[in-house]
Amino acid sequence: MTLHDQNDEIVDAELVEDGELVRAAPAARPLVDAHTVLMPGEEIPTSDDPRTTYTERDLYVSKETEQALKEAEREGSPQRRTAMRLFEAWCAEQGRVAKPCTTATYTEYGRHLMAKGLKVTTIRHYMSLVRTSMPTGKKPDNSLYLTLLAQYRKKNKRALRRKEAFPITLPYLVPMMEKAEADGRPIGWRDSAMFAFGYRFLGRSIEDVDLDLEDVTILDDRVLVWLAEDKTHKGEEQTIPLHDRPDLNLVFRLRRWVGYLAEQGITSGPLFREVLRSGKVATSATRARKGAIKRGDYLRPQTVNERVKLWFATAGLQSDGRPVSSHGLRAGGATDLGISGATDEELWEAGRWKKGSPIPRERYVRPVRDAHRDLFQKVPVHDPEAAVPE
Repeated sequence: MTLHDQNDEIVDAELVEDGELVRAAPAARPLVDAHTVLMPGEEIPTSDDPRTTYTERDLYVSKETEQALKEAEREGSPQRRTAMRLFEAWCAEQGRVAKPCTTATYTEYGRHLMAKGLKVTTIRHYMSLVRTSMPTGKKPDNSLYLTLLAQYRKKNKRALRRKEAFPITLPYLVPMMEKAEADGRPIGWRDSAMFAFGYRFLGRSIEDVDLDLEDVTILDDRVLVWLAEDKTHKGEEQTIPLHDRPDLNLVFRLRRWVGYLAEQGITSGPLFREVLRSGKVATSATRARKGAIKRGDYLRPQTVNERVKLWFATAGLQSDGRPVSSHGLRAGGATDLGISGATDEELWEAGRWKKGSPIPRERYVRPVRDAHRDLFQKVPVHDPEAAVPE
């Protein structure tokens, strides 16, 4: 027997008859990882089953995959970057590890957002962005946080309120486009084309600004838009026809903007781009000097938001108290369709909502109809000179 054999610890043993061989039972191993949450007094869970043994080949990815993952992370949504920046700042204050975070840290951050009195939808959105930002296989368990959120919903009714975007219907959209074009500047051409397109396409702002020139075909009476996928149709490409109409002049407005890009030698890449004060389209080098490198030549969704607010105010328009934003273009198109008699199926198709979704009818159509509905119209107006009924 070697020295190594003599020093080996006997984990378990059993007396057997000569010639029999019995495998020693494995020691109980603790079942804990970064996402295990134990309450005071709880025992550390263990298992008597042997664990699978992995080699380095099972754990590492290639250099090419590493580079692709880094690029995907850099190109993540602005909302996700904002959510993680806030989460990392909070973790630094609390002395906690932000990435990958533990389930306890994730749960505590959820309670922190609730303590600030945020809306339920806002909390769910931020917590989802934080969770999906964690490395693959290291996402925290969200069951405890959801338990707290359910209790928060019951105790904070105001946190359930949500402010929908003001729907920019045609009576608002047309004056905005006319104001944008009034002085004949290229940035106005871009904005009016972008607004007409956003209303007719019924897209989300990020979908609008992520389109390339190669994705759009302008015909005499319509615009064809090719989508590799969207939020509802993952991995399902579509070609969507946008028929023109006299009040939108989509074909003219989009063709004028694309023609202006072609004059500057731009025939591929992002459809909507930044325009400088000089009237020239910003180049990648120009945007890099300004620090706008994450989106490259692609316009930021926030820029669309800012331009919508600008031209809404410039046109002297007023909302009903709901916030004016770029989402109002999508809301406006859906509202106009709904109050004009579009069926649920037609709304789902136009806005590429999932079939059965109540969103277009409940958020965009019903509020408008309810606003013009007054049950007390059935009651005659009181005439003080009329005889008092006996």
